[in-house]
Amino acid sequence: MADIDPTTQSNYLQIATEHLSINWTLDFDAQLISGSVTHHLLAKEDGVKEVILDTSELNLSDVQINGISVSFDLKAKHEVMGSALHIALPSDLKAGQYIDVTIDYQTTKECTALQWLDKAQTQGKRFPFLFSQCQPIYARAVVPLQDTPSVKFTYSARVSSVFPVLLSAIRQSPPKTGPVHDGKVVGKDPVTYSYQQPEPIPSYLMAVASGNVHYRAFPRFEEKKWTCGIWAEPELIESAYWEFSEDTARFLAEEEKIVTPYKFRVYDLLVLPPSFPYGGMENACLSFLTPTLLTGDRALIDVVVHELTHSWFGNGVTHAHATHFWLNEGWTTYIERVLQQKLHTSAHRDFSYIIGAKALKNALQEFEKAPRYRRLVIDFDVGEDPDSAYSSIPYEKGANFILHLERKLGGLEVFLPYVKDYVNTFIGKSITTEQWKRHLYGYWEKHGGTEKIKILDSIDWDAWFHGQGQDLPVEMEYDTSLAKEVYTLASDWDAARSVSDVAQLKFKEADLKSLDSNQIISFLERLQSYPPLPLSHVRHLGALYKFTSTPNAEVRFRFYELALADAQSESAKAFAADAVNWIVGADSESGLIIGRMKFCRPTFRYVFKVDEGLAVKVWKSKKDAFHPIAKRLIDKDLKLT
Repeated sequence: MADIDPTTQSNYLQIATEHLSINWTLDFDAQLISGSVTHHLLAKEDGVKEVILDTSELNLSDVQINGISVSFDLKAKHEVMGSALHIALPSDLKAGQYIDVTIDYQTTKECTALQWLDKAQTQGKRFPFLFSQCQPIYARAVVPLQDTPSVKFTYSARVSSVFPVLLSAIRQSPPKTGPVHDGKVVGKDPVTYSYQQPEPIPSYLMAVASGNVHYRAFPRFEEKKWTCGIWAEPELIESAYWEFSEDTARFLAEEEKIVTPYKFRVYDLLVLPPSFPYGGMENACLSFLTPTLLTGDRALIDVVVHELTHSWFGNGVTHAHATHFWLNEGWTTYIERVLQQKLHTSAHRDFSYIIGAKALKNALQEFEKAPRYRRLVIDFDVGEDPDSAYSSIPYEKGANFILHLERKLGGLEVFLPYVKDYVNTFIGKSITTEQWKRHLYGYWEKHGGTEKIKILDSIDWDAWFHGQGQDLPVEMEYDTSLAKEVYTLASDWDAARSVSDVAQLKFKEADLKSLDSNQIISFLERLQSYPPLPLSHVRHLGALYKFTSTPNAEVRFRFYELALADAQSESAKAFAADAVNWIVGADSESGLIIGRMKFCRPTFRYVFKVDEGLAVKVWKSKKDAFHPIAKRLIDKDLKLT
């Protein structure tokens, strides 16, 4: 029986798209995309009577088959999956034959995948901005298509806009290294941008962004054929270039040594306005990034490492559907940390797992009332929203599972040839957990025989795949050498609670001078393992180490997490307003929000436990500045829906 995607209404097993041709016009005044898409479809069985496509909140005006207008049937909207578009096909279609279906349409204001920003919501505050977020199942709100990772297709696009246009594909014209907007007036003159994506990708990797963005190429790396560069608003282009130019190509080249050559030809980065709801999004050829990564010290480059690693694990070898999402994120997190060892030390690799353990613990606690979402392999019901299960679990539990396999099977150097074989076997394909497991057994039977199979048989597969407990199936041990200094400092702060006058404490700002960003995060997380500190100590901690004003969002969030952990404490009451004001931009002259859901969702949840009225009041006053995905999920967190 086929392992069918439960989040699509399309009939992709009968007929599937192999190529999309897109023609769009971006209308910033009406905040709409209008145009057409042509599907080049391959019939997979004889006599398939119709093609069914996923749509959500689209206005359809015409459908043509091989250039001739035909009738279509747009079904009633499903709350999660949208409206299925049924298009009848010629009755004589045979398996292996191709047919072209063109749809004229436009998006609507209700489109979940697109955010149209006013100029005040951007860094430059001079021009509006548009960007998309199609993962996990929102591409159907931008294009009528088979919105499932089980279908991969190439695409070409021509997009007209009065602002520079970026897509998850390779720019054909005008050249990105030429004058901005082909030398025309930004915000006034329309320019048509042409793109090609020659590598088959799943629908969730389709992406569009348009705004006043400039480009700077990174230096060529060791005669590589691929290129790298950075896109950003002109106000950020210099700081963004500095932040990422030193390491991006180096990490990409190092990853090629571990797996296979990079196949997408271009690897560019785009720093988006602050409402972008994620740390990064691995769109093919163009990773989207949050501006919270621009800390001025290259401390958060690991997010870029994670996104570029998706070029193999996710974009290359793709999960068949949401049930198998851990194959994307678990593998990506695992390989991201292998790179830490290759470029630094094994202690750095293990330290990343130590930090990740706190995020995993929080996520497992969050799903105490929905324990099935603690599973690595979640059997979603038909029409169930995969975003309801989104958390650190597929990342951290998945990475620990693969690390456990690595250790059981002989260590990293023994394991890496298997990793390369796994990628070579499945790159360009969409797979299930069962397919991955079969390959795993097949590889180790060939490269280890009975001994390795016995090891694999000793794994508690059900506990890893379907366990719903608060702990991992095995107790993982890590090298804690990089954590010892911060653990000692945290212990000293815990002991200092007995000193009522903080002026008598011996701590000083230089305590953190020798620590990197991850160690500071670990220090704050370690402090959370102790009973809450008195308000006087929390205030002293924040002021002394400048946690309440740091531009590093990872560190500032951990400080507020510490202050708000006990909802009944004086610290929580004292810092609740500061925390939400930071998220909504009320504490800065720029007024720019922190739209990254890693920070804004838990902060509002923490504050909601402290003061429901405050959380709801602040959220309602600022929610329209946030991305539609974040708005929907925070509304749910605050029990507004």
